[in-house]
Formats: sequence, C-alpha cells, structure tokens
Amino acid sequence: MSETVVATLFGQNVTDIPRDLFIPPDALTVILQHFEGPLDLLLYLIRKQNLDILDIPMTQITAQYLAYIEQMERGQMDLAAEYLLMASVLIEIKSRLLLPRMPDSEDEEQDPRAELARRLLEYEKMKYAAMKLDAMPQAGRDFLWVQLPQARVTLTQPPAVSITDLQQAWLHILHRARNFQQHTVQQEALSVRAQMSEILRHLQSHGSTRFERLFTPQHGAALAVVTFIAVLELMKEGLAQVMQEAAFAPIYVMLPQQAETVAKASNVDAVQRDSTAENADIA
Repeated sequence: MSETVVATLFGQNVTDIPRDLFIPPDALTVILQHFEGPLDLLLYLIRKQNLDILDIPMTQITAQYLAYIEQMERGQMDLAAEYLLMASVLIEIKSRLLLPRMPDSEDEEQDPRAELARRLLEYEKMKYAAMKLDAMPQAGRDFLWVQLPQARVTLTQPPAVSITDLQQAWLHILHRARNFQQHTVQQEALSVRAQMSEILRHLQSHGSTRFERLFTPQHGAALAVVTFIAVLELMKEGLAQVMQEAAFAPIYVMLPQQAETVAKASNVDAVQRDSTAENADIA
C-alpha cells in the first residue's frame, strides 16, 4: 500500500505529520498541485492522457478542468480570474461544437478549437525553452563564485637604449638583408623553327655564308645551340647544304640550288686541271 504524501519539504516527500506540529483548525489538509496558469493546467491534462492538441475532446477536457476548479474552491483557495476566464472559454467552445451545422452552407466554418490549440502550442514551446534555460548552470544555485586575491605585479624597469645600440642593430639588419637578395631567372623563349626561317632568309638574301658567321657570341650559348640544331634540321629536310672545298677549308652553308652550281663549277675546274696535267706529261 502506497503512503500518502502530505507535503514536500526541501524536495523530500513528507508522509507522516509530526505529532508536536500545531495545525490551525482552518488550515488545508490537502495540498493540490500548483500550476502556473490555466494554459499550464490544460497542457497538463492533455499530455497526461496523451491527447492530440489539434484534436482536443472538448467534453472530456472541460469536465476535468471544471472538476479541478471545483476541487480548488473546496480547498478554500483564491482562484485567479484567468482560471475562470479559461473555464468560460472551454464552455463556449464546447457549446459551439454541439450546435448543428447547416448542410447547405458553402463556407466551411473554422474549427472553434483552432485558436486554443495555437495558444497551447505556443505556451508549450515557451515552457520547453524555459526548462532548457533553467537546466543551465546558474550562479548561486549550481555553483558559487570564488574571488581570488589579485597577485601583486612587480614592474621591472627595462634597460635604457642608446643611439649607438640602435645604429648597431640597423647595421646588422642591413648585413642580413644582403644575404637574402632575390634573383629572378627568366627563361628565354627560343624556337628551332624560328631560327630555321631566319637562316633561310639570310641565305636567300646573301647567298652562301660561312658556317661560323651564323653564330653570334654576344647572344649567348643558348642561341648558339638552337642555331646549330636549326642548321642540322635544314640539312635533314633538304632546304640547305653544307660544303667544304678541301680539308680544313672554310665550311659554307648554302641553298640546294647554289650547291649544285658550285658542284658543277668544281667538276669543270677539276677536268681542266686533269687535262692540263696530261698535256704536261706528254710534253
């Protein structure tokens, strides 16, 4: 058999009334649960029975609400006006639901419970937010502030700086800056095909030229390498020829047509030299 709770003291349920406790004759013997307002009471009744707020059974809720108010009146409690106002609202909504509806009405009448459901939902949200705020740690309830004595701070006098020290520091910075100079290396854009075209234009305008005259030392080694590769490519494609009259003689670069002319002239000179030599032997 469960014991009857007669009071709550510092969060503990009291089941037995102390014998030496003086109770005035007009004191309440029943302690009713306290609610923060009519909406809180309605929300308690709805949630206790797992009812849908959007589809409130007005007959059942109104009867329970009026029974609670009657119990408060029997306990000689002073009812707030808002409780009585909510009771009248519930009775009005109940009576409107009991009225018959016109079957031929084109406009659907709004559910009289809609406004009450909206107020209950908003109140439930605010109550839940208040519970979350109350669950957060609060000073004086969950923890106490502790004041620690402030530590004494001793001020130290920095050493004085002279002009000579600043001069030495500046010279040291300049010395370090010289060791971290930035150098930008630019890559030259050299093209073998462009150099081939340049050599062909030179041969077409000047005719044959000596091999070493195609290289200019002031342009650097990179251009010399590209020029040498361009000459080899021209020889490979048959656009230029290289000729040398004798060993250790100068090397000439010329167009194929010029090379054929030079070759024919060389053959004629060779035949004339041979005939001259034969005539000399006969004589």
